[in-house]
Amino acid sequence: MPSLQFKGKTFVQNHHLQVKYHELIPVKAKSLTDKVTLHDNLIIHGDNLKALKALLPLYAGKIKCVYIDPPYNTGNENWQYNDNVSSPMMQEWLGKVVDREDLTRHDKWLCMLMPRLKLLRELLTDDGVVFVSIDDNEIHRLRMLLDEIFGEDNFMAQINVLVNPKGRVMSEGFAQTHEYILVYRKTSDLTDVSIDKTSQEITTQYTEKDDRGAFRSLELRNTHRQFGKHNRPNLFFSIYCNPKTAEVSLTSKKGFEAVKPIWDDGFEGCWTWNSDKVAKEIAKLLCRIVGNKIRVYRKAYAFDEEGETATKKPTTTWVEKSFFTEKGQALVDDIFGERVFYAPKPLALIKRLVQIATDEDSIILDSFSGSGTTGHAVLSLNSEDGGNRRFILIQCDEETDGAKKDVCTQTTAKRLRCVIKSIPKAKDENLRNPLNGTFSFFDLGKAIELESILEGDGLPTYEELARYVFYTATGEEFDEKAIDEKKHFIGESRNYQVFLFYEPDITKLKNMALTLDIAKALPPLKKGKKRLVFAPTKYLDQEHLDQCRIDFAQLPYEIYELTR
Repeated sequence: MPSLQFKGKTFVQNHHLQVKYHELIPVKAKSLTDKVTLHDNLIIHGDNLKALKALLPLYAGKIKCVYIDPPYNTGNENWQYNDNVSSPMMQEWLGKVVDREDLTRHDKWLCMLMPRLKLLRELLTDDGVVFVSIDDNEIHRLRMLLDEIFGEDNFMAQINVLVNPKGRVMSEGFAQTHEYILVYRKTSDLTDVSIDKTSQEITTQYTEKDDRGAFRSLELRNTHRQFGKHNRPNLFFSIYCNPKTAEVSLTSKKGFEAVKPIWDDGFEGCWTWNSDKVAKEIAKLLCRIVGNKIRVYRKAYAFDEEGETATKKPTTTWVEKSFFTEKGQALVDDIFGERVFYAPKPLALIKRLVQIATDEDSIILDSFSGSGTTGHAVLSLNSEDGGNRRFILIQCDEETDGAKKDVCTQTTAKRLRCVIKSIPKAKDENLRNPLNGTFSFFDLGKAIELESILEGDGLPTYEELARYVFYTATGEEFDEKAIDEKKHFIGESRNYQVFLFYEPDITKLKNMALTLDIAKALPPLKKGKKRLVFAPTKYLDQEHLDQCRIDFAQLPYEIYELTR
């Protein structure tokens, strides 16, 4: 497969592996919850590359849906490349605005996006989906980049969204009316996506009714001529119909006529169901006379037996008025009472994406969260269907007129606080009603530098270090509820019971060691497991370690990286 080449690619291909883990520091004053926890809806303030890496120990393989709205790289967005990559060329890029005259702006944009997309892929479930908003400036390069990271076979759709019906006048003489959303799955574990039909579609399409409910009739004969008796012989058989009563049977009866899936020109087609399926679902079949021929139909109900609404395949062209950019702008202006954010994504648009890709208990992540529309969409959907979806939003500071603005606090978190509590004076009636929900706010803290632990420089908490060493050593999910600090136990992997001897106290750390008495006092081992022990030092030899079935990892000089 052809690959995308750009300046700096060799330096950023594996940069996500070199990014250090950072602490996530809870900020109670900015949260909207009684208990700040990493298992709540999350708003994270800081660089999204570092924040994504910090989420890996807890959320790797757990995110069902990712939506991102990165800079479109128009040359007018004042974004800067700020990843501290070990390259003299890229060090020259740091802190400089990427404008339209920058001859390397496409290279910088790709270098910024590549490591973030790689971390996002690690966070996705195997049946997870990523949606990326973009316009004509980078659509072609972005598709090649996503093909490289997610695999060309995992491309699902390029959705065209009408965002400005009047069009934005371009120098080339065309008025641009649309943007795109690229859709990729993580793996082939995701085979299908669908969305509930609207109430209007239900009303107009499902016009028939029986004791079971509203339905529409769909012909049982396969309407595609590439399928027929010649290549689907098991789907070519007689169904017996009573044209007076509309009854259907697989056996011949008095008053019933044999019907085969034959076209008007004599072509021998096939049914869409085999005989076993027909026998099982016979109550859903009926027949009618069309012209001078008998046709067999199946009933497609508006709601299934559990009350779930009929679904449809999402199309790739979206023209609903609720998706127009002006709708998103009006809503955010209404929330704040003034213009605080430009061109936010419409709420209805993000709700549509979340509906397509998630279940009612899924986790949705947006690492370019801006005004917080993704979080608002999750809360709104939960309110509508009783779901328990959670969001993770990441937003860094943005520079405006030479000054940094804390968008995460002043816009993202404030918006969600407002819609959760309600906005009594809002023009939009929906904003006047509160949305149930909470969120925990976190600041991105210092990097967890194990080499500086004994020097007392920015000591992480016990839980933060436990999360870091457990995930680094095992590659498995860390469960903070498993921690028993008194027993130094931090969790269990497939092969190990893991222990951490550590306190965020420089004096105690200098005197902390694994001794033979401590080793013998560790909790009993489960069958087939070994102990993995992290500590600043040890006072026992390899023979005693082997007797106690201990693999020792010294802090701060080693990271015990096992083959996963």
